[in-house]
Amino acid sequence: MMTTPTETTSKRPTHSVYILKPRADCSESDWIKVGSGWDHGDKDGLNLSLTVLGQNIPVIIRRNKPKA
Repeated sequence: MMTTPTETTSKRPTHSVYILKPRADCSESDWIKVGSGWDHGDKDGLNLSLTVLGQNIPVIIRRNKPKA
């Protein structure tokens, strides 16, 4: 199977995405899961699927490459 750089090789997420919500009663925070992530086939990025206010938001992260 051929994949492009931003395609994933697995249907199962390789990462979980969380936000931290500070607690008023202590110094710890609650970890709230807001999405999942998958490695790109070329290992230079991630596809994220975030759930924000009931909407699924796709986010693509790519590693910065040095300018020539």
